[in-house]
Parts: sequence; C-alpha cells; structure tokens
Amino acid sequence: MVTKLKQYNPKASEIVNDWQVVDAEGQVLGRLATQVATYLMGKHKSTYVPHMLTGDFVVVINAEKIKVTGMKAEQKIYKRHSQYPGNLKEISYERMSEKHPTRVIELAVRGMLPKNKLGRQMLNRLKIYAGAEHPHSAQVLGSERREEREAAAAAKAEAEAKAAANKPAAKKSTAKKAPAKKPAAKKDAAKKPAAKKAAAKKPAAKKAVAKKPAAKKAATKKPAAKKKTTAKKPAAKAASDSGDK
Repeated sequence: MVTKLKQYNPKASEIVNDWQVVDAEGQVLGRLATQVATYLMGKHKSTYVPHMLTGDFVVVINAEKIKVTGMKAEQKIYKRHSQYPGNLKEISYERMSEKHPTRVIELAVRGMLPKNKLGRQMLNRLKIYAGAEHPHSAQVLGSERREEREAAAAAKAEAEAKAAANKPAAKKSTAKKAPAKKPAAKKDAAKKPAAKKAAAKKPAAKKAVAKKPAAKKAATKKPAAKKKTTAKKPAAKAASDSGDK
C-alpha cells in the first residue's frame, strides 16, 4: 500500500526572520561560510522550504580577524573577468584580506548559496563588518526578545479566552435589568393617542362636504317655477278665444 504524504508549505505569516550575529574572530573561513549560508537559507529551522525566504538576517563582525588553514594564505587567488579579451584580473588572498576583508567572507558565502534570484535575495540579508561594531543592535535585540513577546501574547490570548468563557454569567444579570427600560417605550406609546385625537378631528372636513346636498335641493325647486309659467298659459288662450267670438 502506497501512502501519500502532504508536502509542507508554510504561509508567509508563519515565517519569522530573526537576526543572527556571528563573530569571525579566530574562525576558519570555510567553516564560517557554511554556518552563515545555513542561517541565510533557513536550514536550521523546521519551517525550511527551498522555494521561499525562510532564513534569517546575518551580521558578521571582526571579518578582518578571520583565518585560513594550510598554504591558502599564500596560494589562494581570486579571479574575475570582464568578458573582454585580455581582461582577466587576479588578486591574492593576502592582498584581498588587507584591502577588502569583508569581500573575502562575502565571496565564500556566495559560492554556497543558490545561483538564482532567491540566492541573490539571501545574499542581501548578509551584513559584514571588519570591526566589532555594527548598526543593527536594535534589530538583534528585537529578535532576542521575540520569544518573550510571543509568550506574553499567548498569555494574553488565554486570559481573553477565560474572560469570554465567563461572559454568559454576566449576561444573565444584565438580562434581568433590561425590562426596567421598557416603560420608557410605553411613555412614548402613551403619547400616540393625542395624535389619534388630532386624526379624529378630520371628519369635520367631511361635514363641509355634507352641505352639498342643500345645493341639490335648490336645483330641485326649479321645476316648481316651470309649473307656474305653464299654468298661466291656458288663461291666455281663453282670452283669445273670447275675442274671436
């Protein structure tokens, strides 16, 4: 039976970058370079993955006091070429350590990092100083106190969880006091009948409309006038009849 293991892939929020200080005084160049490269890549952490920046920032001090074994001090040569014919340049280890002591450690660490964009980002996190002083004391102090901050944050979270667990008991005591506020709403409701009384006065306007039938009565009286005129006409006809005779 084949078992499939899920590959570990940390989130960006899970990655923590600390600051490491390495003293190069009396150390061998190769041993020091491997230690620094391990810190930069993050292989000393359980969250290491090769495709992310899981490493730390590294500060190397006393770079001028580093040493090499065997005959490397006399035989080791640094070469560089500008890709133009006849432009090969060679510098011995003795001359390089005198003029640029920080470059000796930088070149040794660069050869141990990945040769890609991620490796260049790791190399940017390397800070090398020839003496014992460096301007990153605040960052180093902050990384040293990170565990204390995390412990304090965890204790605070536990206290908040306990307070949240005790909140239901407090809600019961407040639930009994809540009905006392309801009469205030009733007072507002008591004011509503006054508005209803104002609305009850509106039928008075209907009375004015009720007076319109009186005009209709006046209109009904007109036929009576017509009857009078028509009643007198027969009398005129009688007079005409007597004249004819």
